[in-house]
Amino acid sequence: MDIKDYGFTEDYIKTEDIEEHRTAARIAAVHKDRYQTVSDRGEGFARLKRGSWSGEYPATGDFVLMEYNEAGDSLICGLLPRKSAFARAAGPGRSRTVAANFDYVLIAMSLNRDFNTARLERYLSLAWESGGVPVVVLTKCDLVPDPGRYAEEVRQRAPGAEVITLSCKTGEGTEDVKRYFSKGKTIVLLGSSGVGKSTLVNTLCGREVMKTSAVRESDSRGRHTTVTRSLIMLPGGAMVIDTPGMRELGMFDAEEGINKTFADAEALARQCRFPDCTHTSEPGCALLRAVEDGTLDRKRYENYMKLGRESRYNSAPEEYLKEKRAKFRQIAKENRRR
Repeated sequence: MDIKDYGFTEDYIKTEDIEEHRTAARIAAVHKDRYQTVSDRGEGFARLKRGSWSGEYPATGDFVLMEYNEAGDSLICGLLPRKSAFARAAGPGRSRTVAANFDYVLIAMSLNRDFNTARLERYLSLAWESGGVPVVVLTKCDLVPDPGRYAEEVRQRAPGAEVITLSCKTGEGTEDVKRYFSKGKTIVLLGSSGVGKSTLVNTLCGREVMKTSAVRESDSRGRHTTVTRSLIMLPGGAMVIDTPGMRELGMFDAEEGINKTFADAEALARQCRFPDCTHTSEPGCALLRAVEDGTLDRKRYENYMKLGRESRYNSAPEEYLKEKRAKFRQIAKENRRR
């Protein structure tokens, strides 16, 4: 087994800098305080080196340094720098990484009742913030007469991201998606249950490598077939990290991702009369003016504001609440003046 087949390069650490009694490994899965690993020594399990460990815990996809033990669990003694990561809020002002070191973020959304542009904007903000390259895949395009109309709507809301319409039933779009599943690349799958993430991977591989489940006709939703985050090596040499649902991935310190997803709203915000405009009631607010004249979609504006509030609160709740109280004091002052 070669760790380079699992995406390891000397960008993470120079080979000559690895101490003789240690080896580089990748985390394939996390099981409470035990980690499933792959390295030049093969597959195995490892634990953190207690007493000397400080900082964040390893996540699925991380590269680590470990002291190999062929007779039992190896010891993880160092976490290598990440090139991309997904984090979820783990309490006020705290986060925990759930997936790391991926190249592409494949955002799957099916063209049935799951299609939701507000949710798509959330996914895109998370994807841009993570450091991976987002790719939007509209699955089950055989269910609608004009999938191109949906694709164009998504392109307007996803500047900089490729949008692919896909049908695993007819084969449409499979070659376009397959380009991202090249040897040594890692892809994170995001999307609601039942949108066809597992079916997509199985179709690309030509056999079942991920379990699938039925979708309810009443709401086009399914059960989460993935119950843990795991790194799956596909037959062609690409790797997939499947996440058990997006509900646990809240907005945390995602300002850059939000700004990129809502580049049109950000450009308008820079035209406001006041530099500290909250875009809620101030005179001369370019965002509110754009909503009134139809230049900016109201739902897009509302989602931009909502995600921004969520990100600020999860990242620094005390500061956010302080700003919120100051805003309401200013509104009360303005009302009294009027």
